[in-house]
Amino acid sequence: MTTATSTSPDSAIDNGTFRSLRHRNFRLFFSGQLVSQTGTWLTMITQTLLVLSLTKSGLTLGLLLAAQFGPVLLLGAWAGAVADRADKRRLLIRVQSLAMLQSALLGISVLTHHATLPVIFALAAFQGVLTAFDNPTRRSFVVEMVPPEDLPNAVSLNSAVMTGSRVVGPAAAGALVVAVGYGWPFLIDAASYLAVLAGLWLMRDEDLYRAERTPKGKGQVRDGLRYIRSEPTLLIPIVMMAIIGTFAFNFSVTIPLFVEKSLGGSTETFTWVFSVLSLGSVVGALHTAKRTEVTPRQLVSASAAFGITMAMLAAAPSLGPAFGAAFLLGLASISFMTACTAMLQLLAGPTYRGRVLAIQSMVFLGSTPIGGPIVGWASDVGGPHVGLLIGAAACLLAAGVGVRILRLPESPEDRVDPTTTEVAVIDDEAVTLRD
Repeated sequence: MTTATSTSPDSAIDNGTFRSLRHRNFRLFFSGQLVSQTGTWLTMITQTLLVLSLTKSGLTLGLLLAAQFGPVLLLGAWAGAVADRADKRRLLIRVQSLAMLQSALLGISVLTHHATLPVIFALAAFQGVLTAFDNPTRRSFVVEMVPPEDLPNAVSLNSAVMTGSRVVGPAAAGALVVAVGYGWPFLIDAASYLAVLAGLWLMRDEDLYRAERTPKGKGQVRDGLRYIRSEPTLLIPIVMMAIIGTFAFNFSVTIPLFVEKSLGGSTETFTWVFSVLSLGSVVGALHTAKRTEVTPRQLVSASAAFGITMAMLAAAPSLGPAFGAAFLLGLASISFMTACTAMLQLLAGPTYRGRVLAIQSMVFLGSTPIGGPIVGWASDVGGPHVGLLIGAAACLLAAGVGVRILRLPESPEDRVDPTTTEVAVIDDEAVTLRD
């Protein structure tokens, strides 16, 4: 790994929670993502509300998720291999430019009265293809913007951006849909991509902590899968994510149905519940940003807390308790997500990191085409609370898998400390080297 020549740290920036912002390239990335991800949630929520207004069906919402994330399941591993051998900054510029076009096409189709279900689903699938490439590239690029000792902090701050955007985005989407209809939120999202594109263009190549690129060759996807299978500390978090991603991370299906059908809320009520959940996620992400290490115990505990808080939301009898349970659910869900991601980013060898993160994206986002329709159908048949309880059971099952296979109770050797650990790849085997 090559070392950046200069990072020009800003002494005014906190050395704790926000210490990654000392690095100019990460500041540009962070600022651009803060704007763009808010716009992305405008599109996600508006798209959900549009389909719900047309069909009133949980199954159709599940099929929308399948259209959005099915391409991740089909293309994710190959996209990760592309990320490993690409200039990540240039690839992100191309992908983000196409994503801006996709949002603009959605807005135009609505304003010109061509937003039929086939059109919406086709553009959702186009979005899914872009997500397949964006996710592993963007997440592995975070590693190149900060030194290893700041990586857990950068991962948590990046998660805070993703989740913080959900505080503003859903509420803004609900307000805009009521005020100006479904078309303009999509166009506002398209404009928001200018912020992230500007940030990427302004970065300095000499300040990046570049990993060695993987040369193009045959069998790289299979090689990445063999590498993950040989390392339990990589395999088990991915297995846990597969279980939870399939049945629990279906909030855009379960929550609108639960709020509108079980609690008697409206479209605006749903967006406020979603924003409260996202606020909990921001608090959780900022809390985890203070950590300097990640442990298997933290991953398992977060999974169990995720299940408990999801069951609490399912049991909420009215909107008041639902807001409280949603806040705790957001906190627990992001704690699991950041722990899982940080473990994989820290322990994956540099030449395999893109593929490892792509496999994680496949099981997280790519499992939605399987779980989304199942949870949507179960919510239609048994009631919206059933979908939430299925997710709760999946989280507790994943925690049980982690307890059984990962080394718990944790010993000092289980800790993943980026200041004392690096991962080398020798003859396709990952070897942990400690000072």
